[in-house]
Amino acid sequence: MPHEECGVLGMRAPVTRDLATLSYYALFALQHRGQESAGMAVVDDGVFSTHKGVGLVDDVFNARALTALGAGNMVVGHVRYSTTGTDRLANAQPLVVNHRKGRMALAHNGNITNSSELHDVLEDRGSIFHTTSDTEVIAYLIVEERLRLSSIEAAVSAVMDRLEGAYSLVLASPAKLVAARDPHGFRPLCMGRTDDGVVVFASETCALDAVSAHFVRDVMPGEVVTVDDLGVHSDTSHCGKKPKRLCVFEHIYFSRPDSVVDGQSVSLARQRAGAFLAQTFPVEADIVVGVPDSGLDAAVGYACASAIPYAIGFTKNKYVGRTFIAPDQPMRESSVRLKLNPIRSVIKGKRVVLIDDSIVRGTTIRHTVGLMRLAGAREVHLRISAPPFVAPCFYGVDIDSADKLIANQMSPDEIARHIGVDSLGYLGVEQMLSIASIAGPFCYACFGGEYPTTVPDRMEKDRFSQKIGRKV
Repeated sequence: MPHEECGVLGMRAPVTRDLATLSYYALFALQHRGQESAGMAVVDDGVFSTHKGVGLVDDVFNARALTALGAGNMVVGHVRYSTTGTDRLANAQPLVVNHRKGRMALAHNGNITNSSELHDVLEDRGSIFHTTSDTEVIAYLIVEERLRLSSIEAAVSAVMDRLEGAYSLVLASPAKLVAARDPHGFRPLCMGRTDDGVVVFASETCALDAVSAHFVRDVMPGEVVTVDDLGVHSDTSHCGKKPKRLCVFEHIYFSRPDSVVDGQSVSLARQRAGAFLAQTFPVEADIVVGVPDSGLDAAVGYACASAIPYAIGFTKNKYVGRTFIAPDQPMRESSVRLKLNPIRSVIKGKRVVLIDDSIVRGTTIRHTVGLMRLAGAREVHLRISAPPFVAPCFYGVDIDSADKLIANQMSPDEIARHIGVDSLGYLGVEQMLSIASIAGPFCYACFGGEYPTTVPDRMEKDRFSQKIGRKV
């Protein structure tokens, strides 16, 4: 599976209350977006209390940690997968920065394509970097602008002129909560409100549901939204300056199926993908089985369109994270072995249509197909609810080299033989772009589309680690 991603969260309440526990529930809902580290910063009358750690939300936060964070009227939370920077504790977010005009806690989802250049400029000006994440670059830029401008929201707006790439941001100053989304809208960001007046920003609507917040609207691409004692304020000066390009893989894989991203139900989008696959690649089979979790809705769509019965063919170990989030290949392979177990009574002797969301290197799906064979499947026909990956992503999905992509090394027939299936079919590009047309237009550069921005020749995940290492 491809690597991605992070989940961001922000809350501001009219009065001081236990926002840490509320945020804990919301971060649980966003856990699928990042499983390397988690953290939150609670703000109480300008005083910041922070707790971060490596691991899952439940590993990082317990009752003692939540009590120690205390009550407050603002909180910024984050779950992380490292697209830039390693998974060490120093890179856990939110980042908390002290500066002459106050303090700031920042959480970021995305990837800044010009971060190396900005990093060098900031170092030349005397900035000292403590992490290997591009989020620290954003934080220092915001501080620079805040020192010359009259408000934190003005500083964020000014920084948007200097950043290239993907970013959904949530940050807290001593008095304000600010959310911002890059002008292309690569990554999702939504706003909700609880019945008692807590304003919530989150990467996905499932986090709003987890805290009983009503969805208000999506943050627009290029918009800066500020919440203070006087209410909610919007700066749309960057909106419409660049074409919208939501990452299409949010609907194929990243987002939770119960979320609604930019107006489109993720579950329905995946079901449409499955229906397209049934129409384009029909096959005689006994059952349709989805690979948990993101293949399940597409499997339902395939089954409905083909009239082949849908079956639950795998039991998933809920205590093993998404295999793509394991940061190296040996860990990925071990994670796959622990993650899924086929249900032999369902699979044995059957001709199976197996639905998954993507093939990147081929390692994970090859093992999954092997499990089906060991369980006695007579035939395995693989259908992928995305086109072949053919290009790297520079906007928050950790596919940094085309030579790592199996679709660039083999033809579909060769891939089918390599992974051990009787047939293989991919979703077409045009079909993919139509499954969630309400939410588009999309970025699909990794599937052969054009990059919406200028991109570097190469962007290594640990590029800042190497620089810091040379200077120690």
